[in-house]
Amino acid sequence: MWRRRRERVIELKSPEEVARMRAAGLLVGETLQLLRGAVAPGVTTAELDALAEEHIRSGGGVPSFKGYHGFPATICASVNDEVVHGIPGPRALRDGDVVSIDCGAIVEGWHGDSAVTVPVGAVGEELARLLAVCEEAMWRGMAAARLGGTVSDIGGAIEAFVRAQGEYGLVQEYVGHGIGTAMHQEPQVPNYAHSARRSPRIVEGMVLAVEPMLNLGTRHTRLLEDGWTVVTADGARSAHFEHTFTVTAEGPRVLTALDGGAAGLAAVGASAAARP
Repeated sequence: MWRRRRERVIELKSPEEVARMRAAGLLVGETLQLLRGAVAPGVTTAELDALAEEHIRSGGGVPSFKGYHGFPATICASVNDEVVHGIPGPRALRDGDVVSIDCGAIVEGWHGDSAVTVPVGAVGEELARLLAVCEEAMWRGMAAARLGGTVSDIGGAIEAFVRAQGEYGLVQEYVGHGIGTAMHQEPQVPNYAHSARRSPRIVEGMVLAVEPMLNLGTRHTRLLEDGWTVVTADGARSAHFEHTFTVTAEGPRVLTALDGGAAGLAAVGASAAARP
C-alpha cells in the first residue's frame, strides 16, 4: 500500500526476472491460502502473523513487511473498520468479523504482495456483498490491462464496476504500485479513473500490485495514533483485495494467484496468460 506521490523511473523485468517474481508470488499465495483456512472465531491476529512468518521462512523467503519503515509484523491484519496496515496483536477474531490480511515475501531479492479479506464465521448479506464487489473490482482492473494501454485503464475499470454496484466508498488516499526488487516502486496504480494523458503506458516487463479498498460507508479514512492503522472515518466496515501481476501478449499473468489468475479472470470474461 502506498500514498500517492510523484512518478519516477519504472523498473521493467526480463522474462527470467518475472519467473523469479513468480516464485515470490507463489509463496505469498500459499501463505494467504494457509491463513484463510486458519481464520476462525477465537483466533488472534498475532497467531495468524506467527503462522505467516513460519510459512514464509520455511519456504525460503523473507517477510517483506517486517521491519519495513519499522513495521513490527509479517502481515497486516485489519479487522472490520480497519482499512489497511493493521498491526497483529492479541485481538481475538469474533463471529461476524471480517479480517483483511495483507502479506508480502521476498525470494532471492524479488517481492510478491497480495491481500485478501476473509469473513470470520457467518457474516450478513451486506458485508458478504462488500467483499464480493471489492474482489471482483480487483479482477476487472487486471482484466482491463493491455499492452499499449495505460495504467489509468486499471483504475477506470475498477471505479466503473464499483459505481455500478451501489453506494460504496472507494478509497483514494491509498493506491497500488509497481513492484520488483523493492516492494513499492513506480508507477502508482490508483483504484479510480484518472487522466490517461499523464498515466504510463503498459509495456512488457511491467509488474504491478493492484489493490482496491472498499468501504460500506464513505471513502474517507483516518490514521490511528500507532502511525500505521488506517480506519474508515465513519466506522463503517471495509474490504481490501490485492494481487501482483504482469501483462503479456496473451493477457494478464497473476503472479500471486496459485493458478496464475485463470479462475478469477475467467469469472470476469477475460483470459490469463497460458503460463501460470
